[in-house]
Parts: sequence; C-alpha cells; structure tokens
Amino acid sequence: MQFDDDANLDTSEVQDVRGSRIPGGRATVGGGLAGLIALLLGLFFGVGPDNLGLSSGSDSPVATASSLAQVQSTCRTGQDANTKEDCRIVAVVNSVQDFWTQEFERRSGTYTRSPTVFFSGQVATACGTATSAVGPFYCPGDRKVYLDLGFFDELRTKFGSSGGPFAQAYVVAHEYGHHVQDLMGTLGRSQDGRTGANSNAVKVELQADCYAGVWAHHATSTKDESTGRPLITSLTDADIQDGLDAAAAVGDDRIQERFQGRVTPESWTHGSAAQRQQWFYQGYRTGDMAQCNTFR
Repeated sequence: MQFDDDANLDTSEVQDVRGSRIPGGRATVGGGLAGLIALLLGLFFGVGPDNLGLSSGSDSPVATASSLAQVQSTCRTGQDANTKEDCRIVAVVNSVQDFWTQEFERRSGTYTRSPTVFFSGQVATACGTATSAVGPFYCPGDRKVYLDLGFFDELRTKFGSSGGPFAQAYVVAHEYGHHVQDLMGTLGRSQDGRTGANSNAVKVELQADCYAGVWAHHATSTKDESTGRPLITSLTDADIQDGLDAAAAVGDDRIQERFQGRVTPESWTHGSAAQRQQWFYQGYRTGDMAQCNTFR
C-alpha cells in the first residue's frame, strides 16, 4: 500500500492522546486474565466498553488533550504516511472518510466525519473507560473510533495475522464500517443481547467487514480533497491478502481455538474466520455497499 507523497494529511481527523492522564478514570478491567477476557469479548465489538461491562463510571468521559500529540506535528504529507506507522493510520482515516463522504453524497445522503482517537493504556469515552485490552472499538455515544496502536503488534504476535500495512488499514476501515452503520441506524441491531453464529451481533460485524472491503475496492480511485488525486496510489494483491488474513485471524472460531482450546459457535459475536474473509472480499469484489446486506 502506497500513498501519494505530495498529499497533505488532515490530522484534524485524529486526536492523539497517547501519554495523557484520564481524570477520575477508574477502569474496572486491567491487565492479566481480566484483560484477556475483555479482549476475547470485545475485539472489534463495534460498540463502547460500557456494553462489555467495562464502564468505570468516571465523571469525566472525555479523553484529555495530550502534550504528546505527535501526529499533529509529524504527520504532514503522504510521504510521512509511507514511512511512519501512526502517519499511515492518519492517511487511512483520511481515505476512508473521503470515500464515505463521496459515497453518501452519491446516494443523496450526508456523511458525518468521525475522529479516531489514538490512546495508550486506557482511555475515557462517552461509552465509559476502557483499557487497551478491549482492542479497537467504535463508541456510538461520541461517534469516535478508539485505537491503541500497540494492538497491531498483538494482531500479529497473539492472533497469528501476517500483519502488514493493509492489515492495519482493514482494522481501521472495519471500525469506520460501524460508524457508517451508526449513521444508517443499523448498528443498534447488535444490541439485543443475543450471541451465536446467526445472531444480529455477528451480522453487524460481518457487514462492517463488507463495508471495509467496499472502501478497499475504491481506495485507489477516491480523490483526496487537497490534491484532486487519490491519496492511496497502490494496492496490490498481496495487500488484499494481508487484509483477508487479518480478517481470518480475528474470526471467533480462530480466537476461541487459540485461547480456550475449543470452538463454541453459540457464543460467537463476530463470525467465523471464513465468514469474515467472505464478507470482506464480497465488499472488495463488488465495491457496492448494497451487496453488504448480511441480514438477509
């Protein structure tokens, strides 16, 4: 995956609070076994940590400004995105949101842009306080995506993904798929308390995978507002394979087999490895969000 060296990155779409304190934060889930359980339940859940029992009850559910706001000073161009991980994520956020803005306009709708928050350790949100153990998530309460960049190392070392820049892009695009669902009113269908291979929770997650694939289909043709040229200049078959591999690595069956030694489909919340690959590729192959109806 390559970016246009001359493109200007829009860092206003990323709030970098790595290293900041959370006033009043009393997260109920820490590291160790509790963190692992949270991760198994919450990985790519698509909703805020309160729905996972992780809300701290903090009186200040907003991440504070950080003196370590690195991306605002170091991520300026596509060239930075080609050489630095955090800048690459900024560029992916820009590309994903450019696409959905244009897609909603094409469909006579309005897309509301959503920030991504970079954090480390723990973060306070409108959905409660969460630790990094929850994994990347989208909070509908404040319509923000939350991401500890350290997760990308875990995706490779703990979950067996091949890794690579596009594996990271898949994760980001999946979370923005939840934002699209939120804007369209479908995200709430996952909140009926049911689990299992045919549950709405799984269908919502698979649809977000499909939406990630739709963006990937259009990534090299979506024009950046600052240049009038695509921000992403190259996506190879190997990149897409990295995305498919990441989708499989976080399938419920793969996670359960790896961490509990058995597969229990009745407790699935995200879908199997094969399903996640299937729906990501469905979106990538067709480039049509209308082909992402996982509820049929």
